[in-house]
Amino acid sequence: MIVDSLQNAAKYFSLHPKFKEAFEYVHQNDISKLEEGTFEIAEGLKVIVIVGKGATREESIKGFECHDQNIDIQISIKGPETFAWKPREKCVSPNGDYSFERDVRFFHDKPDLFFELQEQQFAILFPTDVHAAMIGDGALKKIVIKVKI
Repeated sequence: MIVDSLQNAAKYFSLHPKFKEAFEYVHQNDISKLEEGTFEIAEGLKVIVIVGKGATREESIKGFECHDQNIDIQISIKGPETFAWKPREKCVSPNGDYSFERDVRFFHDKPDLFFELQEQQFAILFPTDVHAAMIGDGALKKIVIKVKI
């Protein structure tokens, strides 16, 4: 997992061939004005714009998840937004089977830590990062860029 500010995004371009394109999309668009929904921005890059009311920690960790086929770049547009996290190798209690169609695997495990993203900050969550998001008070807006592995 990586947590940083958008102004430092270029430091991570070398980690995946699609990261530069993903962050260039963010810098070239007014992400605060993006409409809620899902759309493909390039082959192997999908953007999901999420607007919603923040959940409690208990509500959010019901969706404690990770992905096998994608890396998440989650960017706070309106926050702050709190995340739950635990390394996948420490998760021992699956919550159902892996869904290939949705690229998601859920766990009953409890998080090791919680962290908060402020507006214009991001988290890069790899398949080794089990996470739950949208924890907060009031309205939240974010984008999730799905980067195909």
